[in-house]
Amino acid sequence: MADHLPSGLLEACVVVGASGDKLKDSLQQGNSTTDLLILDPEVLQVHVPPFVTKENADESGVPRTFSRVQCRRSFIKKKERLVVAPSGPGGAGSSEGATVTEDVSVPKDIDLMALPQLCFPGGLQVTNEPKEERFHFLVFTDVFGNQTHGVVVHVKCFRSDLYTAFAICVISKHPYYNALKDCLSCLLVQLRTCRLSEERVKEFAAKLSLVPIPPPGQLHVVFNLRPLMIVLPSREDKEHPAVDLDLHLPFLCFRSKQILQIITGILMEQRVVFFSADWARLTLVAECFMFYIHPLHWQHPYVPILSAQMLDFIMAPTAFLMGCHLNHFEEVAAETDDLILINIDDGTVSSSCSETVDLPDVPFVSAECFTKRRKGLQLQYDLEVCHQGAGTDVNEMRMLRRQWQQNLNWEIQKVTLELIVNMFRDVSGHLNYEHRVFNSEEFLKTRELADLPFYRKVLETHIFHSFLKDRLNRKMDAFTLLFYVSDVRMKAMTDNPRRPTMQEMARKYSSNPEIRLNKRLGMSLPNLGEERHLNLLRQTSLKKTIIPESGEYTLRKYGSKRVLWLSFKIPPKPVKIFKLTEFPPPMVHHHVQNYYGELIILLGKAISCVPPEDSTLLARYFYLRGFMNTLCSKRLDALSDFQNLYKTDIEIFPTDLVKALVDSLQKDEFSQVDRWPELKRLIFKVKTDNEMVLVQADDHVKKFQLPKTHMLQEDFVKRIQESGIVKDVATIHRLFEALTVGQQKQIDPEVFRVFYTFWKETEVEAQDVHLPAEVMEHLDNNECVYKLSCSVKTNQGVGKIAMTQKRLFLLTDGRPGFIEITKFRDIKEVKISFAPFLLLRIPSLKIKCSLRKEVFEANLKSACDLWNLMVREMWAGRTMADDHKDPQYMQQALTNVLLMDAVVGCLQTQKAIFAASKLAYFDRVKHEVPVMVPKTTLETLKHKINPSLDLPAPQTVHVLLYTPGQLSYSEADGDGNPKLWCALSGGRVVVFDAASWSMQQNCVQVGSSQLNCMLGLDQDQVWIGSQDSIIYIIDTRSMSCNKQLTEHRLLHGSCFNPTVPLLPPRQTYSCSADGTVILWDLSTLKVKKQFQLTCDRLMSIQLFNGTLWCCKDGIVELRKNGTPHRKMTLPEDLRSMSTEFSSLILFLERGQLWTSCSDSDELCLWHCKDLTKPFLRVRLQNCTGVNCMIKVKNQIWVGCSGPSPDQCRMSGKIYIVDTESHSVEKELMAHTDSVQALCSAEGRYVLSGSACQDGKIAIWKVE
Repeated sequence: MADHLPSGLLEACVVVGASGDKLKDSLQQGNSTTDLLILDPEVLQVHVPPFVTKENADESGVPRTFSRVQCRRSFIKKKERLVVAPSGPGGAGSSEGATVTEDVSVPKDIDLMALPQLCFPGGLQVTNEPKEERFHFLVFTDVFGNQTHGVVVHVKCFRSDLYTAFAICVISKHPYYNALKDCLSCLLVQLRTCRLSEERVKEFAAKLSLVPIPPPGQLHVVFNLRPLMIVLPSREDKEHPAVDLDLHLPFLCFRSKQILQIITGILMEQRVVFFSADWARLTLVAECFMFYIHPLHWQHPYVPILSAQMLDFIMAPTAFLMGCHLNHFEEVAAETDDLILINIDDGTVSSSCSETVDLPDVPFVSAECFTKRRKGLQLQYDLEVCHQGAGTDVNEMRMLRRQWQQNLNWEIQKVTLELIVNMFRDVSGHLNYEHRVFNSEEFLKTRELADLPFYRKVLETHIFHSFLKDRLNRKMDAFTLLFYVSDVRMKAMTDNPRRPTMQEMARKYSSNPEIRLNKRLGMSLPNLGEERHLNLLRQTSLKKTIIPESGEYTLRKYGSKRVLWLSFKIPPKPVKIFKLTEFPPPMVHHHVQNYYGELIILLGKAISCVPPEDSTLLARYFYLRGFMNTLCSKRLDALSDFQNLYKTDIEIFPTDLVKALVDSLQKDEFSQVDRWPELKRLIFKVKTDNEMVLVQADDHVKKFQLPKTHMLQEDFVKRIQESGIVKDVATIHRLFEALTVGQQKQIDPEVFRVFYTFWKETEVEAQDVHLPAEVMEHLDNNECVYKLSCSVKTNQGVGKIAMTQKRLFLLTDGRPGFIEITKFRDIKEVKISFAPFLLLRIPSLKIKCSLRKEVFEANLKSACDLWNLMVREMWAGRTMADDHKDPQYMQQALTNVLLMDAVVGCLQTQKAIFAASKLAYFDRVKHEVPVMVPKTTLETLKHKINPSLDLPAPQTVHVLLYTPGQLSYSEADGDGNPKLWCALSGGRVVVFDAASWSMQQNCVQVGSSQLNCMLGLDQDQVWIGSQDSIIYIIDTRSMSCNKQLTEHRLLHGSCFNPTVPLLPPRQTYSCSADGTVILWDLSTLKVKKQFQLTCDRLMSIQLFNGTLWCCKDGIVELRKNGTPHRKMTLPEDLRSMSTEFSSLILFLERGQLWTSCSDSDELCLWHCKDLTKPFLRVRLQNCTGVNCMIKVKNQIWVGCSGPSPDQCRMSGKIYIVDTESHSVEKELMAHTDSVQALCSAEGRYVLSGSACQDGKIAIWKVE
């Protein structure tokens, strides 16, 4: 078990100095010479846990401190120990010392051979004058990249008129530089009044070994080491190390330009060397830069301090980051080429070849934002406190200084994180998550010309490769969270963030009319998002979009780049303090156990004082108390704490430690577990998890490459998706048919190359389109030009025909002018006619518009057939989009048009037009299978959205949940708009902003099984029930799942079904398929009550007026104790069918119960007092089964399956039944597959989701 215990503050304490023999020799030399003496330091003392004796200890194998040494590989080092006591402040030192031989067990990752040189990097000097006590800092990195950190202090020693020093090095697994420095400062106070003895150092080390490390979060640990109070700040999260140093030090040493140069050198994995005359600055400044590039990680040799004997490390041919004393600057620069030399003391950056640095500049926009933000930082503490009086309490003054530093560190981390996000925000747009491909060439094409050298080098580094892995794994780190917030803001400020708009063109044109618009106007990426801000949606939003009062989100334009200038005014999260008790004086077993016992009592009191809703703080206390109980061999108590921790925050759950605890349980403890239900569930979970086969995560990243072999359809789909051209599988299948017309059904690699090249060349050509300001005035802000013809003759004059997503217009030659041809929704007819010219017949395109009598005619010659196809497809797409109120139809039509253009340009044969016609999907549907939308549906339907927009194929909408907005909004709380949660297949949850119906989160992964239900609680939690028997709790602010309820997991084949509304006081029910029903306390997430129903399959539960109704093989009313009160069975005529109740609704005010069945076309109405048979049935015409049913005002909305109008396939229908007349008021048809989910949005709208053949969500108005 010791291997699984988190390490404490201390890993080892080592004393380094000169041996007794060398000191005697130095004394003799010192009497005969005045030259400075340099000695070779040696390890004199090594103190590692455990320090307490083991009398009365049981044989459980649980260690008594935070040490994991006992189970480690270690080496035994024979050494001679000489303890030399320093002199008092004013007298001569004594020569007492003894030489003994002992065995020292040293942790495997501490190298005692190199440690003496690092403790005295400038050599151990013997001088005639005393030197002040000095600190410096060390970082040790093993071959696996694991780091250990050390703080060293030099303690002066006086003997026979000569001065030397001992080094005390405290080593920890955690980078607590300031805390360990304070600890050593407290030890120095003691050593000034007494001599350096082994027992005193050992007692000091033993105290530090008793200090627990706070778990990630906002709980800091404080302990008293006299005379100082020492603070251990916690990590922000598991991926982020603790910040216990002054992050503004580089800002005091360097200007913004130099800081950006250093970051560039690190990101490009150069050979970087820091120099300073102060050893302490080397590590601290280097560590600051490691924080600046977070969440990217340096993955090469990292040695912030090199002693004089280690200078040959700089000859290494690989990338590295090292630090040297300033005295070696000229030597290092002369001996080695291609080094980045950083002088911390002078604030300069140079190379070993010249005084300047030949590194590409940071992208201009990112650098400008960083420089601006840096100017807003207050770096001088004295300016903050100049209005305050002098403090008299040293600990209070230190606390104020620490708070100021924490706030400053928070601001600096925001500034540097914004720098990284601005650098790499566009990377996600060139990733294919399904095939784990990064299209680096296309990413580079979107960069500014001046920024290309930077990106070309960075994209080839190991740092960036690891960054790509994290993005493809959808890692929720600091980058993702800030990118998500800024991306939402950018989408809210621009109509379509994926391509330039007329508004942007006008801005650029007006700011510099002399420069030609070198902007991509029709970026041919057909995976187009939805039109973000339709006028219709502005009128029908559920709530007014809430704009935060704090924080700045400025959309700025640099060249052809659009960047959201982030300036968040988010305060640091509030911090809680847990103060440890006083350390036990003697380091013996029973005192240490009493110490742990006192901490357990303190933690228990702290837990009792925390309100249940503050689950984040509760989780940290449970973590620490479980840790302490483990050290006291209270295994069952520890498991109980970890069970509570699992419910409150799974992110910090110590899985390995809990497994070790379960494996170490004794027989008598197992017998107690049977009487402890929650522990029984935890142990069951641990054992079942151990039996599960771990699947190795796919961690590779591919760069897109053109294929070299022939491709069948399946491989072609994969290649097209990897290229980023299009993602939808059905569209790619049609493209495959187009490219294989008249030949074998396989794609030649040369055909693919030509098609891909033509596609990309079209994108480049679109960048050179120039629209005068007079023309742009006639276009909407969000319009983009996607196709531009050559100059042709028309009946309106000579010019170029331009196509946007909304209209066709003529860009006249000569003096550029705008003549609108038609909007696509106004087209009445499109045809090709032939005009005679001498002996030829010239084809021309005729377009008839409903708003004009005159027919537009253009002599497009050879391009006439292609334009005819494209205009017809856009016309058909616009018609279907208007009829079905689904803007994605128009986006898909535009995709088809762009692909047609590429196919014709690729094939260049007589069959090219016929091949392109294979992509005219909407035009074909319009003529072959015309679908007329009923008038009632058109009047009720407001809008449709597609939750599978970013997926290769539509997925079933299993569950829908609407959560209202928050009027009290702060930036720290996240977006306050109402949201629509949509559960798709495979545990995928998509979140829409219900104020604009734009997609806000395209993937919140909740397990991998089908999701059955969702319930919103307290505006900051969403409970999601899954078929894997787990209830997942989503934090709506961070969009992460940190809590899970597994009480249903004991049941075989169980699943979580719809949860009833909240009960006072803060309780709710859940059920599983085998009949288990659990009542939860929402404050503590504990089981209040549990009972078992006898049934084959429990489908759902609902609460009406304090009575619980269960839908299973029949419908059962339960008493409060869970026993059945009344039961209702299927009507006799339905019993012979293989059907079951699918849903129920209770009307208490009318004493009615409405039920539906999965394979019946009837709704049954029952009297609540007589459940023997229904008193009324409501027939649903053309319905084959009811899937869901909800009550909205005085209506029942029923989601069903039914045949389509052509009787060839299944379609989705919604019936609206009036509760007074018991008749069907409306029959709605907007889905091409069965309706699977319904939910109400504040009684104003109803949202319906359909199965995978359709996969859309329809938004209906309620009358």
